[in-house]
Amino acid sequence: MDSTGNQHLQAHSGSAASHRKVGEDEHFIPFRKKAIVELLAQRLAEDERQSFREFTDVLSSLLHHRFRERIEAIKDAYHTLSPSPDVRRVMQFDEAARLAAQDQLEHELTDLAERANFTRIGEEELKRAFEEEGMIKVRLEIDTDDIDSVMFFRRGELHREREEKQLLGLRRKTIAFRSYAKVLIYVRFKGDEHFGGRDVGDLPFTPGSTIIKLFENVPLHDVEMLFPNVRVAMRLIDKLLIGVPAAISGIIVVATKLVASLSVLLLLVAFYLGIRDEPVELDQATLVTIGAGMGAFGGYLARQFSKFKNRKMQFIKMLSENLYFRNLDNDAGVFFHLLDAAEEAEIKEAVLAYHFLRGSSRPLSSRELDERIETWFAEEFDSRFDFEVEDGVRKLREFSLLEDTEGKLAAVDLAEGKRRLIDAWDALFEHGASKRTVS
Repeated sequence: MDSTGNQHLQAHSGSAASHRKVGEDEHFIPFRKKAIVELLAQRLAEDERQSFREFTDVLSSLLHHRFRERIEAIKDAYHTLSPSPDVRRVMQFDEAARLAAQDQLEHELTDLAERANFTRIGEEELKRAFEEEGMIKVRLEIDTDDIDSVMFFRRGELHREREEKQLLGLRRKTIAFRSYAKVLIYVRFKGDEHFGGRDVGDLPFTPGSTIIKLFENVPLHDVEMLFPNVRVAMRLIDKLLIGVPAAISGIIVVATKLVASLSVLLLLVAFYLGIRDEPVELDQATLVTIGAGMGAFGGYLARQFSKFKNRKMQFIKMLSENLYFRNLDNDAGVFFHLLDAAEEAEIKEAVLAYHFLRGSSRPLSSRELDERIETWFAEEFDSRFDFEVEDGVRKLREFSLLEDTEGKLAAVDLAEGKRRLIDAWDALFEHGASKRTVS
């Protein structure tokens, strides 16, 4: 990859400790909400299972209502920056409004990504993607100086294998690699003033625009292909594969087709320069020889140029296909995807925290609760992640589902917990009705 602007990129990509291992801070719980609820319900007495499901339904509805309120603010901010072409604008926004909307958008995106258990890709991981060869065997170039701000987030680390051809297909080798289940990218390009004398019509993006994309199954060392201004270039090996055969065939063309023509042309030049006294006769045979030689050489050059272009087009096609089949969502649609993922993550965290506190014979500290949940997943499902216990506890506390005594936590009874959640749900509509009455 082209290293142009690499320092600029790192300045906007977040920081990371150099000793941190990829994946050790993974918070994502790799089970669906419904699966978690059913797994926990099966651990209860049969007469409690339906009540527990109803408890989780009301809790899910409350959290869903909270996230629904956020989507309107996000849509307003994004509309200020990138209005939909099929929606008419009734207000014009000045630069101050656009900057405020940009700040809000970045804040909401970061917060939603974290709530959805995405982890910020730091400097070390991005640097590794720039420097090490990826699974896609093409050379990529990125002019990071055109980028004003960039953020990458990842979620879910997968360990995969695939077979690769080596030695021109004579041997196959199994390659082990890591990939991310989801990768979120946010890029804001610099404005028109940065592109001064350049033809912006040739750019693959609009100056000043904001790009938000969500991808899946991205190999660790291929993250750089997700940049919206990425360009395909020729690797050294690709240049050699084209250049060496071209040089050999060029020598053959010169030796067999062009020597006779060149000898006549050199004699003509020598005569006109006064180096040779005897004139050169340009009869029909001589002209045919010159024409045939120059035509053969011109055809040779055209073939080599065509080979170069065709190989580059193959690489572009390879890159496009990889991006096409990995792309999940774009622009405003990414926020809906994140909202759904964040909502599900919060429900899973709260339900797990409540169930394990309620099932404990004694109050637990946050650390003990965290260990019990992580141990259960590791022993029962061979699944390891860093459970965000503080998030789960916080949500239970917000809905008054906890009893906290000197740092020890206990959950309220299931029937009482369900009653408190229903009261909280009813209060939402009572508050809305009172607002309508006052207005």
